[in-house]
Amino acid sequence: MTQGRLAGRACIVTGGATGLGLAFTRALLGEGANVLAADIADGTEAEEAGAAYLEADICASGTPDCIVAACQERYGTVDVLVNNAALYASLPVARYDAIDPATWDRVIATNVTGTYAMIRAAGPVMEAQGRGKIVNITSGTVYKGMPGMLHYIASKGAIQAMTRALSRELGKAGICVNNLAPGLTLSSSILGNPEHVETTRSAVLASRAIKRDGTPEDLLGALIFLCSPESDFVTGQTLAVDGGSVNT
Repeated sequence: MTQGRLAGRACIVTGGATGLGLAFTRALLGEGANVLAADIADGTEAEEAGAAYLEADICASGTPDCIVAACQERYGTVDVLVNNAALYASLPVARYDAIDPATWDRVIATNVTGTYAMIRAAGPVMEAQGRGKIVNITSGTVYKGMPGMLHYIASKGAIQAMTRALSRELGKAGICVNNLAPGLTLSSSILGNPEHVETTRSAVLASRAIKRDGTPEDLLGALIFLCSPESDFVTGQTLAVDGGSVNT
């Protein structure tokens, strides 16, 4: 018999095949969940961990509905949605007036509109069954700002506002909507773009109460809490996991 705090629960993790998303996928599987990892990246590692994998771009028209339908077909429903897919590590650091408008639009389309589209697709399934957990991955930079990443920070601020509003709409249906806000986390995706580490690491470490780098493993306890029945009376909140860099 499968054991764990999420035993038998059907979970979708967008961007769940690489970086932080892969760590989230593995953690949910470790708690007994059935996980569909939807990603544009190769899904070999997610499948090896025991997840189902769907190559999918959440920005493409109709794709969020296909992701939800695939989860329903395989697992019967959708209990948990982790909105992790986002543009960050691949973005060059740039002043506000040097951000190309097309890049701005792409960040908003992925980070904000893509997240909304996934909630729009999964929300009715959760409402029909009278329960669900939506966890939006945001960022501690919303609270303190950071030069050179205005498009990213604006997108994550929008998601935090979206979470507050959605928690009011969906609470009566038994659906909890929360944000998990990491600080700078040394995932494989971030380490693949040294510019982000070099430009922010020293300032981030100086701002933290706990003076060390953050790792994907630091986020997993908070993620499982927000996805599990342990957080059934928690909604509309942002849980920052960043070594005390910000106070929410």
